[in-house]
Amino acid sequence: MNLRFLETFVWVARLKSFRLTAEKLFTTQASVSSRIAALEADLGVKLLLRDSRGVSLTPEGSKVLEYAERMLETAKAMKQSLDSDRAKVGRIRIGVMDTVIHTWMSALVAELTERYPQVEIELVADTALNLREQLQKGFLDVILQTDLLREQSIRSLDLARYPMGWVVAAGAHQHRDYASLAELGRERIITFSKNSRPHQEVLSLLQAAGAEAPRLNCVNSVAAITRLLRDGFGIGALPPALVDAELGRGELVLLEGLQPPPSLELVVAWQTGVALVDEVVGVCRQVLARYARDVGGQRIVLV
Repeated sequence: MNLRFLETFVWVARLKSFRLTAEKLFTTQASVSSRIAALEADLGVKLLLRDSRGVSLTPEGSKVLEYAERMLETAKAMKQSLDSDRAKVGRIRIGVMDTVIHTWMSALVAELTERYPQVEIELVADTALNLREQLQKGFLDVILQTDLLREQSIRSLDLARYPMGWVVAAGAHQHRDYASLAELGRERIITFSKNSRPHQEVLSLLQAAGAEAPRLNCVNSVAAITRLLRDGFGIGALPPALVDAELGRGELVLLEGLQPPPSLELVVAWQTGVALVDEVVGVCRQVLARYARDVGGQRIVLV
């Protein structure tokens, strides 16, 4: 049975007009009449009555209409399912800052791999600044970094905040009480890459507290920061979530009694019009919500 003929019949029944149906389906009234006649011949019944008052359904037409609508809905659902399956084959390019790599990235990759086994997940780890540039140039499809982006072809969404803290090796000479941030600023401070948002905010915080020349050491690798802290090189200005295991083992400790740096923002940004990206963003939010539930509000706070 021809689905196009069924669709034409359904619209004639709904609009009660051959002319309006022709306009709706971008065809001619003669074509509409021909399709209805072919459908009636195929079914062996009269479906429609036309008179001076317009178009009406015969009893048989009312019965056929009910089945025709269900058949069209089934065909639509089938096509959407096939389209969806085809969209889930290909590649998605995801850029992430190091903070995400060391917290919930593994869970995200596992979830994406399970949901979309035919999709190649291509990961790029870089600074937030470089990730934004690559997204804007079209080299990445979705990025997880620190800033909302406002561009015509890009959408972004504020996801969460990583609380920051002052972290030091247990037993190191920096592991002591500090009277003020100005005093703390005389020690070596280890934070993220130069000119990143965390670097700028830590610098501003220490300068506002009276530290004239803070000794900031900028490192773009969480693994390197952690190693330097464990070796007693300085005091880390970073989210405790990144060193949760070391804090749990007592290798590193949080300094208390001092104003922490501003929380590190987590923003997802993505290219519009790219297949599967909206779904991937939804998966990001689900996985992040599970991670936040597991680690608690001292490590990450959802927006």
